[in-house]
Amino acid sequence: MSVVVDVQYALEEASEEDARPPSRGQFEQWVGAVLAGRLTDAELSVRVVGEQESAALNLAYRRKPGSTNVLSFPAAIPIPLDLPPLGDIVICAPVVGREALEQGKAPEAHWAHMTVHGVLHLLGFDHQTVAGAREMEGLEQEILAGLAYPDPYRAPAARNESQEAI
Repeated sequence: MSVVVDVQYALEEASEEDARPPSRGQFEQWVGAVLAGRLTDAELSVRVVGEQESAALNLAYRRKPGSTNVLSFPAAIPIPLDLPPLGDIVICAPVVGREALEQGKAPEAHWAHMTVHGVLHLLGFDHQTVAGAREMEGLEQEILAGLAYPDPYRAPAARNESQEAI
């Protein structure tokens, strides 16, 4: 298997350093877990950005204002290359950090989830229908469990207990 993951760190603001993006090795591990058994040769980029770049891309390509956690851009290059390009995923570090905190998740687990989610989009999976969402969520749960991360769709135990007390 020959998978090349080009990781780019492009955070604009100094305060965004607190979002602590994962290492290249972590991204490579997560991407490899998604592609295992699905694709043997590919090249893709993971770009870690700040709020400004995420918001600009979200507006330009999805016509939605504001930053978002992950965007996927499948490759559409018909020419033969050494490794077929799979596409690019763009992950907004501040959004992922905030979501992890708000959802009571370990930041690393949420980064892994957003990476897996983005790569599945590059492979053609989506969550636009109930059936598509179930399939994609099931794959995410399976892949993340294989990486020893908790189910991203299950609320953390502490959060469940506090909600039950209300």
